[in-house]
Amino acid sequence: MRSFVAFFKKELTGIYRGGKLWLLGALFLFFGLMNPIISLATPMLFDILSESLASSGLQLTAPAADALNSWLQFFKNVPMALIAFVLITGNTFTKEYSKGTLLLMVTRGLARYKIVLAKAAELLLLWTGGYALCFLVTFGGNALLFTDGVPTGLLPSVLYFWLFGVLVVALCVFFSTLFSNYGLVLLGTGGCALVSYLIELLPRIGRFFPTSLMNGSSVILGATEPERLLPAALIAAILSVALIVSSIPVLNKKEL
Repeated sequence: MRSFVAFFKKELTGIYRGGKLWLLGALFLFFGLMNPIISLATPMLFDILSESLASSGLQLTAPAADALNSWLQFFKNVPMALIAFVLITGNTFTKEYSKGTLLLMVTRGLARYKIVLAKAAELLLLWTGGYALCFLVTFGGNALLFTDGVPTGLLPSVLYFWLFGVLVVALCVFFSTLFSNYGLVLLGTGGCALVSYLIELLPRIGRFFPTSLMNGSSVILGATEPERLLPAALIAAILSVALIVSSIPVLNKKEL
């Protein structure tokens, strides 16, 4: 246990000293601030456009500046934050392969399964912290700027997307133990997400695939009941655990 804690602390220290912690904080802060600002500014932009298009006979209906539209922006923008998160943190294994630091740790007695668990815990902590920051900034901005309150179904929608992010982290960990190339890690992670998204488009079985957890907008608009996404949430949770557990024997066989 001591070796796991020591390695985990080393990972967090490396993230801090390397500047990635500040980069991730700025990233999620930006996306959190952007949601209420876009909701507030969009009607103004529509007014400007409607005046310029009035001579041509075109009329634009501006969306309301309220918390609901801000949360709709949240679910549009947070997938981009997740993609940026993977691009920033996806080399957590591959950079160690190239430097030979994992081999050094293993020769000093650090069990390989502890490496997998420490790396997974690091990424999950960073994802959870960044996502929570984005959510809290949006929540606070909405409370200050708007008066329509919290939309129904917001909490399960937010938790569902967080769980989808956990699955993406687990995919990143798995492909990082499988490949030594950063590009292949990104390709494997993104490819699985893309396949799930395409299958989700099928009407009968789509709701069982984890990418349906990204549909927070339809939940807060009342088009989808939160309970309808529970099977996808359960599958995402099982897959996340299975991927991280499967990463251990893969790394055990890998030549460092």
